[in-house]
Amino acid sequence: MVPRYTRPEMGAIWEDKNKYRTWLRVEVLACEAMHRLGQIPDADLKRIRKRADFSVARIAEIEAEVDHDVIAFLTNVAEHVGPSARFIHKGLTSSDVLDTALAVQMVQAIDILIRDVKGVRKAAAAQARKHKYTPMIGRTHGIHAEPITFGLKMALMVDEFGRALERLERAREVVRVGQLSGAVGTHAHLDPSVEAYVCRKLKLKPAALSTQILQRDRHAEYVTALALVASSIERWAQEFRHLQRTEVHEVEEFFGKGQKGSSAMPHKKNPIIGERLCGMARLVRGYALAAMENVPLWHERDISHSSAERVLLPDATIALDYMLVKLEHLVKTLRVFPKNMKANLDLTHGLIHSQQVLLLLTEKGVSREDAYRWVQRNAMRAWEQGEDFKALLQGDADVMKKISEEELNKLFDLKQHFRQVDKTFKKLGL
Repeated sequence: MVPRYTRPEMGAIWEDKNKYRTWLRVEVLACEAMHRLGQIPDADLKRIRKRADFSVARIAEIEAEVDHDVIAFLTNVAEHVGPSARFIHKGLTSSDVLDTALAVQMVQAIDILIRDVKGVRKAAAAQARKHKYTPMIGRTHGIHAEPITFGLKMALMVDEFGRALERLERAREVVRVGQLSGAVGTHAHLDPSVEAYVCRKLKLKPAALSTQILQRDRHAEYVTALALVASSIERWAQEFRHLQRTEVHEVEEFFGKGQKGSSAMPHKKNPIIGERLCGMARLVRGYALAAMENVPLWHERDISHSSAERVLLPDATIALDYMLVKLEHLVKTLRVFPKNMKANLDLTHGLIHSQQVLLLLTEKGVSREDAYRWVQRNAMRAWEQGEDFKALLQGDADVMKKISEEELNKLFDLKQHFRQVDKTFKKLGL
């Protein structure tokens, strides 16, 4: 029941094989575009298409000597293609290939994350519908406030991850941009139609203007979107952790038959997934800072961003993918304890209905200041001495001369708090 994270898709996006495959696609598409302009003969394009290939091991071997990954790649491709390789990379600079291919990889990665978020929303929506009218206490400042339902809490999660979905979709568009514009972005040695052709084939948009690189505010926005999703994950992981505390025990992470909670204490059932997610969110937010620091580069480019991106983009996307998969499972298998929720509702002896009493008194013509004072003096006695709040109100002459017994009983009915639940669910499409 507790799945390990075994999905290979996200990691495979960032492996050398996929990276070089994408580089090769950019190079071959550029050759196709130049052939359309009459710059590459038919026979040479045919040979390039047929023979263009690479070996990850051979590229690593060449790179160890030349200390340049793109040159190592091109040298290895030329070994496969032969003399026609002289047309490959014509008019391009390394970043034309690197940044355009990176955009493809980033889109591939965020498509997985979008799918993940949809899975989280689906799991949360199922819990919301199941517990639409399961009453529990709402807490502000960690203190009992007024009744809500667990379904409303989970509906809020659906709503929040709806915004997460929108952020990822926006970020996808921001980075869905390629460039083949040459050494300083002037297209001096490469017709702009080549850039347009390659980008169209890769389902990217050509940059309106680039230098030697695509500007890194795009990448920073992308990683910031990931960091915001990670923060939402932490927000809900922390919520479930709080609700699992022994003193609360309203929900609980699934605990497998053979699972162990502590090396010392056999009774322990700890919220380990929630804790793990909270810790990992800190990592993803840290990557967002590094991405922002990549934005100010020297003039038309330097490569200070490159080393950081080789770490932060794979790590941030892989980490977030893992987190979303784990969160979906946590929500799907979450144990919910309505009886404990009801017991916690009753802990404060009816104090949770104080606002309703206050509001009715004002409706009856009592000033807000007097009504607040009358309700609070009874509430503080109930709070400090553990007496029943409604009974205290029934014994308060000021209150009872304004409110009937029947009206008071109605104020202490939980249903009064849930009159708008159905409308809220309909707004969210639940």
